[in-house]
Amino acid sequence: MGHRLSKIVTRTGDTGTTGLATGGRLPKAHQRVQSMGDVDELNCHIGLLRTLPLTPGLDASLQRIQHELFNLGGELAMPGHALVTEAHVEKLDEELAALNEKLPPLKEFILPGGSPATAQAHMARAVARRAERALWVLHAEEPLSPFAMQYLNRLSDYLFVIARTLGKAQSGAEVGWQRV
Repeated sequence: MGHRLSKIVTRTGDTGTTGLATGGRLPKAHQRVQSMGDVDELNCHIGLLRTLPLTPGLDASLQRIQHELFNLGGELAMPGHALVTEAHVEKLDEELAALNEKLPPLKEFILPGGSPATAQAHMARAVARRAERALWVLHAEEPLSPFAMQYLNRLSDYLFVIARTLGKAQSGAEVGWQRV
């Protein structure tokens, strides 16, 4: 296989368009490009989370998720292709259930924060929610595989549970929301 990226500076985007994997071009303001950017940003936030202290087993899961998010970006860059499957959603469901088993039930909403890793997991969760919303907007214009949106929905839940898991392991307490 040859080099996929022979050069980084192409100048082809200087006129406000970006290339798709199919060879087509779209305006950078197009919802598909926005969705691709949100998924890329989410992947970056998970990469940052992986640089922080984590509980055992989370790094391998987050690395796999980064690859899956890259696939989702590829799916968005190739209209009509589906790379995220029901199996990906089911894997997140399994991991969610395993982490939730070890946590006490929530009694109130919790505030993002705690340790740097906990706060970063919450940041990634918020970006996952935005990416999911962006895909639903795109889906209203151009039908997407339902598993793409389900995956991001489940991933945001998973990142929330990771934040709780890290909070429990690293600081021992969650800060509950209080009406003021």
